Amino acid sequence: MPFGPDIYQAVFAIGFACRVAMAFGGIKPGDFRRNLIYNKDRTYAFVLALGEVTDEWYANAAGAINWGFPTIADTPIPQVLPSGICTYEHVVSNIPHNQIVQKAVEVRGLKVQVSRVPIPVSYGPAFEGERVRGEDIYVEMGGGRTIAVEWTTSKRMDEVEDGRVEVIGPDVSDVPAGSRLHFAMVAEVAGRNFQEDFEPILERQNHHLINQAQGIMHIGQRDIAWIRISKQAVEKGFKLEHIGRIIHAKYHQDFGAIFDKVQVKIYTEEARVREILDQARASYHQRDMRIEGMTDESVDTFYSCILCQSFAPDHVCVVSPERTGLCGAYNWLDCRAAYEINPEGPNQPIKKGECLSEQYGQFKGCNEYVRKASRQKVEHVSLYSLLVDPMTTCGCCECIAAILPMCNAIMTVDRDYNDMTPCGMKFTTLAGAVGGGAQNPGFLGHSKYNITQRKFLKGDGGLLRIAWMPKRLKEEIRESLKRRGEELGVPDLVDMIADETVASTEEEVLAYITEKGHPCITMEPLM
Repeated sequence: MPFGPDIYQAVFAIGFACRVAMAFGGIKPGDFRRNLIYNKDRTYAFVLALGEVTDEWYANAAGAINWGFPTIADTPIPQVLPSGICTYEHVVSNIPHNQIVQKAVEVRGLKVQVSRVPIPVSYGPAFEGERVRGEDIYVEMGGGRTIAVEWTTSKRMDEVEDGRVEVIGPDVSDVPAGSRLHFAMVAEVAGRNFQEDFEPILERQNHHLINQAQGIMHIGQRDIAWIRISKQAVEKGFKLEHIGRIIHAKYHQDFGAIFDKVQVKIYTEEARVREILDQARASYHQRDMRIEGMTDESVDTFYSCILCQSFAPDHVCVVSPERTGLCGAYNWLDCRAAYEINPEGPNQPIKKGECLSEQYGQFKGCNEYVRKASRQKVEHVSLYSLLVDPMTTCGCCECIAAILPMCNAIMTVDRDYNDMTPCGMKFTTLAGAVGGGAQNPGFLGHSKYNITQRKFLKGDGGLLRIAWMPKRLKEEIRESLKRRGEELGVPDLVDMIADETVASTEEEVLAYITEKGHPCITMEPLM
């Protein structure tokens, strides 16, 4: 609303702000203190000082500051950075013209709202859970066939340009139908109130946010993501850039209260993808270590995660300090933070209540919640057993453990291992058999980190029952395995666990662990 070309006419804009407070805030005429406070908290105005700032300009800008309206200038005038009257800084200067509007939005504390996801395909919850198979696939990323990693990380405000989406490497339009690409997506988030602890909460939302695009299938998270884009979506103009557009729009729509800006970088060149993979894994490890030292006995509340019910309708994950989410992306601290951010979301508090079985990790409150959240499909759940009422599994688990009856032991296999396992099934077969949300005694989905948590399979003998795992997985968690083995009085446990280099059948596993004197040989029978 223009009030005139001269600086003294800024008083009319201030007068308009005062009338806003009276009209919409119910402020009585003459109540200047409440009027000023209302404008500071509710009227998101600011001053853009373009050009030489005269004494008259200074006076008018200083007056606007009393209403909580900061000044952003393109010349090097003295800055007033401490907060006080304004929400954040009072005067910010020497801002280039191509950055000045975004800087004004940031300094005033405005929140961006994206009303529509700007992509060429339909978008909404109706498409969540849609599968893209066979002849319908135009391009596939991850799923064990290529590298696919997703990483949300925090940056300084001046390092992020809100809404910027870059694709570095071949895009969908650069490859023929049926192609496979490596994929690394880095969402860089900045905000005055954003905390590092919020990173995994936003990152885990990628699963259902991307899934809501018609013709796009997304499974998994972290470094085990799996994305398929259909031919129909590509025909409508869908590109990798649009995945970034989804993340930008939905992060703002759903979580705009906790951050200010987000930019997305998508890499498809293998060398760059591997570089991002190493950085992301270092970040994942740091997140996982935050939960070290906490025990299930030290809290009276666990948390649920039902984010994957679009694919596994009856699946309910119960996350405790010593039982991280089977996807590996959420631990107890993450779920608590997610609930604080979104109290109506998929991570709800569960009062664990009476302990029904300390050995198996059964709690009255957990059973009651799981029964309700699974729509009466699951009556009881054990947090520490794969034989007695094991937790259900969705398609996002990092690993699947399975019983080896002949060995009186348990094996585990991670998603990246593509060969046959000693239980007679590949990971994909195991996931298909147990990943639909039903309880399957003898099988259990879990995270890599959970393997060396102290409550892992406690009801079945714990870590000392593990007799086989892929060599790459064993090397990845070697130090943690060694430390837990020493705690359990078996310092050579790592080398007692067989892998594919020494055993590919259950008979070969039995021969190997017998030769090594694995402790599972003398433990009480599993069955």
